[in-house]
Amino acid sequence: MATIYIDGKLRQVNPKQNLLHVCLSLGYDLPYFCWHPALGSVGACRQCAVKQFRNEQDTGGKLVMACMTPAAEGTRISIVDPEAVAFRAGVIQGLMQNHPHDCPVCDEGGECHLQDMTVMTGHRSRVYSFGKRTFRNQYLGPLVNHEMNRCIQCQRCVRFYREYAGGDDLNAFHLRDTVYFGRHEDGVLENEFSGNLVEICPTGVFTDATLKHHYTRKWDLQMAPSICVHCGLGCNTTVGERYGTLRRIVNRYNHEVNAYFLCDRGRFGYEFVESNQRIRHPLLNGKAATKSEALERFGAILREGKVLG
Repeated sequence: MATIYIDGKLRQVNPKQNLLHVCLSLGYDLPYFCWHPALGSVGACRQCAVKQFRNEQDTGGKLVMACMTPAAEGTRISIVDPEAVAFRAGVIQGLMQNHPHDCPVCDEGGECHLQDMTVMTGHRSRVYSFGKRTFRNQYLGPLVNHEMNRCIQCQRCVRFYREYAGGDDLNAFHLRDTVYFGRHEDGVLENEFSGNLVEICPTGVFTDATLKHHYTRKWDLQMAPSICVHCGLGCNTTVGERYGTLRRIVNRYNHEVNAYFLCDRGRFGYEFVESNQRIRHPLLNGKAATKSEALERFGAILREGKVLG
């Protein structure tokens, strides 16, 4: 363990982690966007700035990005330093200049990381009076919806898709002072883990297209832990229900099984539960039967030694 000082308080931390990771683990409120525990750090968003000091006598310090700075022995930082607070507020203000104020109609509303970080930094009003940057959205298939105007260029999507999931049909495209995250042309995302973009995106750029069929805000859902039914791996999930119908499935972290992610079958393959075509009572020779009749017939098959399947 390493000894570091956060706002004058001594803390014992893991030296293999960065300052952002240890601050979050200790319960400090430090905003961030581009960092993700499964992806590591790139320092793209500049949102996790803190003031670092050389020693006890240093009163000036310098701004560093917490996600890019290791929690080395003797490190001294301040989260509440006025310069660091102002810097983080300035980053949010810059992001919100072009971000649409469409929270009431955005699918991510109520579970949006950008909303949380904006409130945390104290951003209240927009000071930019000119037109906002806009993009054309892409069709990415029936599972993932694309709304590029909400992008804050954190790069989480392409880092996950290309470096973690091994996909190659989603990329970052640069033209002059503009960056666009999407495919080279409209089309279905090819990677079988593409649905994780819905959760890994800190804004509403990528959202669950299946949820739109029966949309419900997060706070209206009854959520419960469950296990994915589509294979024997046992991925941990959280299912959401309202009015007696299943509305969505999201990942539930388990470091020994699926960690932070789900395959697309596990995430989107839930609508069969409410399907009108689902078999809801026993059938014998294509005709409805009672439970006792079905069990009697099944027992007879087993006694006769016939192979099932």
